[in-house]
Amino acid sequence: MPDSRINVWILAARPKTLWAAVSPVIIGIAMAVKSDAFHFLSALAALFGAVMIQIGTNYTNDYFDFKKGADTDNRLGPTRATQAGLVSPGAMRTATLVVFGLAVVAGIYLVWRGGIPILVIGLLSILFGVLYTAGRYALGYTGLADLFVLIFFGPVAVGGTYFVQTLTINWTVIIAGIAPGLFSVAILSVNNLRDIDNDRAAGKKTLPVRFGSAFAKYEYLLAIIVASLIPVLLYSLNGEQVATVACAVVIPFAVPAFKTAFSSEGKILNDVLATTGKLLLMYAVIFSIGWNL
Repeated sequence: MPDSRINVWILAARPKTLWAAVSPVIIGIAMAVKSDAFHFLSALAALFGAVMIQIGTNYTNDYFDFKKGADTDNRLGPTRATQAGLVSPGAMRTATLVVFGLAVVAGIYLVWRGGIPILVIGLLSILFGVLYTAGRYALGYTGLADLFVLIFFGPVAVGGTYFVQTLTINWTVIIAGIAPGLFSVAILSVNNLRDIDNDRAAGKKTLPVRFGSAFAKYEYLLAIIVASLIPVLLYSLNGEQVATVACAVVIPFAVPAFKTAFSSEGKILNDVLATTGKLLLMYAVIFSIGWNL
């Protein structure tokens, strides 16, 4: 396959958004390490499966947003492969099935190790990845996406990663998972803020379309601030891992993104989107190191 074709599929995978899949797995692995229960194959399978589900979801979105007319020539975000004619709808459907199939392969091992809870998590993750844009009541078209992003890129991802290694779960892990979920909500909110006019025209009732651009800006601000302070809550509850409080340093690093989100519109918000993914990774790394000090 020519390099140009490979680049098209990489573009369609939206690599700048993949930190939302990788970061909660990093946190789950770090918490398992602290519990002296790190399991290499389970951690690797969880990471691979999470990334494949995210890419499969992105391919699904590329296909269904095109079919529903939400992606047009006026699109402000990064190029969508199907809408731009770089990939045929049929090829995108096939690629989606292949990528989700790879996630299932990783999931078979995880289910063998973790049992029914992992089977349920895996099936629901794929199902909601499809329903994000597919169907009459697609999550991304009704304003429900923010809630599901919070849950599945947060406590479910962190908790699932921790569980397949330790075969146990606890409330500390679940609470820790709220932070990456909130960062993913921030990524979604700035994405929807950028697309508010096009989404409104396409009948896509995201939260910014329903409640206005100011709602999206404050959702973005609060999601990052609250996420960065989750370690403070954890320390107040268990009196341990005080080093994770250093995650609050993410807030001042986010200030330029806050300023841009509140003062700008259109394509410049793509930079905020990329920055937010980096902030999520920064949080995950600081948390993971702090948790194991």
